[in-house]
Amino acid sequence: MTTLPRGFHRIRLNMARSPGFPEGSKLHGYEFVAPLDAEGRIDLAAWKEHRALCKVRRFWAGEEDQHGLLVHKAGGAKGATWTFDYDATGNDDDEAGYRFGDHLFQIGEYVSIRDEDGALLTFIVTSTDAV
Repeated sequence: MTTLPRGFHRIRLNMARSPGFPEGSKLHGYEFVAPLDAEGRIDLAAWKEHRALCKVRRFWAGEEDQHGLLVHKAGGAKGATWTFDYDATGNDDDEAGYRFGDHLFQIGEYVSIRDEDGALLTFIVTSTDAV
């Protein structure tokens, strides 16, 4: 088992309450590893140094898990974005975190992710365990 550098966390996001999930769902979401700063935001400098360690698992009831990487994409008309990338050879399956660079990844906080079909879905942070 690989020991991660200090400041890395395993973050779990579960589907929040929404019209499609009135009670939310523990069966739909993401687990990913990322370096967090003292406030709980993604630490870009630490990510740059250890990007290969920043893995994601998408779990969705009735579907096979998808595995990929947390990727920071700089520039462009929309500015920098954090994405979950499941295929390094293309952009077809990227799922973008809405303003992930500004969000606090603390239990109870809400974040949004634009899925591969373009739908913006809301998730709740249910754990942030140091690893």
